[in-house]
Amino acid sequence: MSKKKLSSEQRFIKNLLIGFFIALFIIFVIAMIALSKTLINYPNDQESPSVIIKSCYDGDTCTTIQGEKIRLACIDTPELRGEKADPIRAKAAKDYLNNLVADSTVTIRRITEDRYGRTIAELSKGPINIQEHLVKKGYARIYERYATQCEWSKSIKL
Repeated sequence: MSKKKLSSEQRFIKNLLIGFFIALFIIFVIAMIALSKTLINYPNDQESPSVIIKSCYDGDTCTTIQGEKIRLACIDTPELRGEKADPIRAKAAKDYLNNLVADSTVTIRRITEDRYGRTIAELSKGPINIQEHLVKKGYARIYERYATQCEWSKSIKL
């Protein structure tokens, strides 16, 4: 059997494909290294308290299965009722937050208690900070008056 000789155009395409797959492999390896560092540095459940969220009343207030009311720190979402109500955007924020955390175990960093007896806290689900995520997705804005309570809020431009 004789080997068929590749034309220069075919060799070029072959080398281009080989280079592409090598670059793709390198990017994959770098991404896996970054992910493993994130997971290694992420605190486990024994280091951080966690709660199970039953449901969320609106885009920034949730209730745990134990009945603890949690006001998400450092953010504000549109109101469902009242003078400044924006029901369409408020319902969108509420629905998004419920889809994200309802019936889920989340990590909680309790900060303080507000005048209504709610726990002011930051919530995280895995490596995702829920408040930061809501701001980045456009469902919430940073509550400037209390933004200093959350480290992540300093890195987002207002």
